[in-house]
Amino acid sequence: MKSTNSLILICLVASFFSWAMGSKSVEFFAFSTSNIIYVRFWTVITALFIHGDLIHLLGNIIFLYVFGNTLESFIGTKRMLATFFIGGIFAFLASTFFYPPDIPMIGASAAIFSLAAVSMLVKPLKTSVLFLFLPVGLVAILYFIFNLFQVYYGIFSNIAYISHVIGFLIGIPLGIYWSRDWVKNLIITFLLLLIYFILAYWFIPMLFIALNLG
Repeated sequence: MKSTNSLILICLVASFFSWAMGSKSVEFFAFSTSNIIYVRFWTVITALFIHGDLIHLLGNIIFLYVFGNTLESFIGTKRMLATFFIGGIFAFLASTFFYPPDIPMIGASAAIFSLAAVSMLVKPLKTSVLFLFLPVGLVAILYFIFNLFQVYYGIFSNIAYISHVIGFLIGIPLGIYWSRDWVKNLIITFLLLLIYFILAYWFIPMLFIALNLG
């Protein structure tokens, strides 16, 4: 079994276990500044695998499957796992500067953002049926831009957008270090983004016209 699939399995088991525990799981497994103060250091790891609900879990599984397997195939298992844990752990730690001490943080999202950044710099043209055959480089940069806008406009919800942005930024130097063609791949990513916006600019008005005529 690939390590990416093992991470997914751990997320499934840990999440269902935490749901069965109820509110106690937040105290013992979620990451927060308060838990670090109370010397629950293990939460910086356990929080990566538990999720708030089924939608949160399934969404992360899809992105983890695509980005994780992309990296595992092209740069190896050890580097993929290093990206996942470095990105997730340090994103949690850096997030303590932006969230109140008692706010719990859970989920693999920040770690997945690190995987996305490295995938963008390693193999931006890799496609997946789960992304409707869109290149992973395009999905990664759109994923990042969306979250960056949420942070910029101060959109507050139970989603840790700041942690996502931090996770992506942590992945950038890792991707640069592990990709011999990161400059070319970054250029490819921005060209894909430009094409995407050109097509969207053309297609969306055409869609409204078609709907009005209908």
